[in-house]
Amino acid sequence: MEKMNVLLVGAGGRESALAYKLLQSPVLKQLYVTEDHPGFAAANLVEDWENKHYDLVVVGPEKPLADGIADRFRERGVPVFGPSQSAALLEASKVFAKQFMQEQNIPTATYTVCHSKEEALSSLYAPCVVKADGLAGGKGVYVCQTKEEAERAVEEIFAGRFGSAGKRVVIEEFLEGPELSLIAVCNGSSAIPLLPCRDHKRRFENDKGPNTGGMGAICPPPDFDRKEIRGIMETVIDPVLQGMNDRGTPFIGALYAGLMLTQNGPKVLEFNVRFGDPECQPLMMMMKSDLLTLLYAAATGDMLPEPVWNEGASCCVVVCSKGYPFGPKKKALIQNLPENTKMLHVFLAGTEMKKEELWSKGGRVLAVCARSKDLESAREIVYKQLGQVMFEDMSFRNDIGVMK
Repeated sequence: MEKMNVLLVGAGGRESALAYKLLQSPVLKQLYVTEDHPGFAAANLVEDWENKHYDLVVVGPEKPLADGIADRFRERGVPVFGPSQSAALLEASKVFAKQFMQEQNIPTATYTVCHSKEEALSSLYAPCVVKADGLAGGKGVYVCQTKEEAERAVEEIFAGRFGSAGKRVVIEEFLEGPELSLIAVCNGSSAIPLLPCRDHKRRFENDKGPNTGGMGAICPPPDFDRKEIRGIMETVIDPVLQGMNDRGTPFIGALYAGLMLTQNGPKVLEFNVRFGDPECQPLMMMMKSDLLTLLYAAATGDMLPEPVWNEGASCCVVVCSKGYPFGPKKKALIQNLPENTKMLHVFLAGTEMKKEELWSKGGRVLAVCARSKDLESAREIVYKQLGQVMFEDMSFRNDIGVMK
């Protein structure tokens, strides 16, 4: 295979992890990026990037996909790892996703779609889950144990907390069980699963507080039998591919199924149309084989190579500013970051360089990720290193990867 020029779109923790792995590829000629970011060592910033030609474009975040970036590159004959605007509706609209799942008989929670605050308030029950319809950076989901909590969620969404993403809401049945994130790489007609992960979405320990983009992730969860992946592929991933093909919008890219492992089997909580953040970080630590050849095969519709994985497990803990997800973004000097090694890596997210110093920009700032022989030892490594990292108003959960 000839060496490739690759464009990576986006600049967050997930993109730092993708850059980390792409830069290891023996078939990479040059990695280009769309934004100047401290997490992109050895990558070239390119201006007017949407009008240049590349051998492959890898799209990290959901918003450019929802805005049709993959379609624009494909119209010029550039292979893209990422779905079309039509296929990206699986994440861009909770209403579309629920209706699609119903059509394809994909197991999910029962739901009601509400187009106004009054309709939503009259449809509430407890416990339930209230979701803004559109993209809200992982923050538009409210898990409500009481009717009062559900009413506050509806009031906040229709008051405009998430802008146009909150013009409709979905009220869902509350499901119980451990959560699982399964990401499959898809080439339009077939898919191959990656290692399962578990995200910790709630802001505070013991799964308390508001939902976030993710406060940490483990890969793979030790309490999940990986033999069950085949069943999830058959009941969830394959029907998505079939349904998208039937609509004339084949799915190419990373299909993320957020699942609840209920007593009645796995049920879909949400679909994302890209790698998860922070699931991508431990996944890239665990992947032994080449990422670039896998993504290129998916983008060009070729046969997907089976990924090879490292032994053991990986743990990733996100460090954020204290006010996250809704507080002010305070900038602070970051000190005492550990050195990156083969088994430990700091993936930078909300950061910037000022006079050769690394500063936080608020929100999710960075993620410390370690790989070891098992989850417990990976956790120990991460938290030991986190004890040294310093910046004003830093915060993180202490229970990422704790098995209950």
